Amino acid sequence: MNNKKIWIVDDDKSIRWVLEKALQSNDIDIQTFSQPDAVLKRINDEEPDVVITDIRMPGMDGISLLDRIKKQSPNTPVIIMTAYSDLDRAVSAFQSGAFEYLSKPFDVDEVISLVKRAVAYKQTNKEPSTYSSSDKSNSIVGSAPAMQDIFRAIGRLSSSNYTVLITGESGTGKELVAAALHANSPRSSSEFIAINTAAIPKDLLESELFGHEKGAFTGANAQRKGRFEQADGGTLFLDEIGDMPAELQTRLLRILGEGEFYRVGGHVPIKVDVRVIAATHQNLEDLVKEGKFRDDLLHRLNVIRINVPSLRDRKSDIAELSSHFLDKAAKELSEERKLLKPETQNYLETLSWPGNVRQLENFCRWITVMAPGSDICIDDLPPELKEEKDFTITTDNESWENIFRKWVKSRLVNGDIELLKNTTPLFEKILIEEALKKTSGRRHHAAKLLGWGRNTLARKIKELNLDL
Repeated sequence: MNNKKIWIVDDDKSIRWVLEKALQSNDIDIQTFSQPDAVLKRINDEEPDVVITDIRMPGMDGISLLDRIKKQSPNTPVIIMTAYSDLDRAVSAFQSGAFEYLSKPFDVDEVISLVKRAVAYKQTNKEPSTYSSSDKSNSIVGSAPAMQDIFRAIGRLSSSNYTVLITGESGTGKELVAAALHANSPRSSSEFIAINTAAIPKDLLESELFGHEKGAFTGANAQRKGRFEQADGGTLFLDEIGDMPAELQTRLLRILGEGEFYRVGGHVPIKVDVRVIAATHQNLEDLVKEGKFRDDLLHRLNVIRINVPSLRDRKSDIAELSSHFLDKAAKELSEERKLLKPETQNYLETLSWPGNVRQLENFCRWITVMAPGSDICIDDLPPELKEEKDFTITTDNESWENIFRKWVKSRLVNGDIELLKNTTPLFEKILIEEALKKTSGRRHHAAKLLGWGRNTLARKIKELNLDL
């Protein structure tokens, strides 16, 4: 990337310094700006290869700067940085033409890789497509890395009509993701219709989806439009698609391929323009192997796949979600807004939450009514939460500490020396590998889980010669 011009715009001097040092070491020409206005003056005379800008700055914000840059230099990739990560900002950035949306604090290696991709993109001379829309409200709460990935996906899909398959455990918020995809799409002014295919009896589901003609079956006293017709021009969300009967899978495959269907008892094909978003908590690939789900339908649905994480995989969001749901419950029930004591909040973050976000929301409703005071103590929690035990690794009911103690004794009996020196690298290797798995390879977040700085983690990876 020799002689590539990278401009950094941030009112925070420390951020400019970190990025400048990191990128300079990769043979990149750097220009830093503390004010957006200076960028707009400079870009009249010189075109950068990539611009990295903060989203919140005095005077002009990053989105406004992005809009101005796109008018003056439409082919320049712009990377938006923010310490205030949410769906609205991510979608707004992508809809305005951002190349990527980067959450602070960030991993320097990730930034370097991102800049290299942006430079390569610039060399293709392609202009990113944009879609202008008014701000959309949403109810997706979270700032964990896995949620940032979802926000990016929604932003990137905001100008498309692609079919999307949403996977994740029950209660994780798959319908909220589907609604956000619709609300931030070109179809946002049309209907969003959701239907749970597992909740409707098999003999009624066909009529529910495709409608029926008068006299099509006993009780069909009038013509009825199905959900596909009702969603024409908009989005149809098919929840629990894995439970759809085989014969209806065939009909769904046709409408996805041809955009038309027949009402039950009908003889005239009906054309519709519907974006389909499907969701499931099941493994559809396994259902295909078992002969319970059509392989060709899976390929039709699986154009874009978004996985919604379980709550136990985003425990850093529990405090924010709890606050959101307690606010909501207080308004819904006209009750005093309850507050979680710090020890109670910490305890909630140790639980497994098998019902995911839905279980947490229901708990907040329950505690809003049942807690005797305004502060929520551990003793106020429902029995099922107080009785849950922290997960511990055991073998034959033995704790891992006792297993480790026996291992140490056996090593000493066998005459091992320098046991701490030889064992510590193994422990660190396991901790680093598991932390990186947990954070999908994001070193900054892995370092935080381990209680290290990012530089310490990088040094340890090098010392241990880990192939990551």
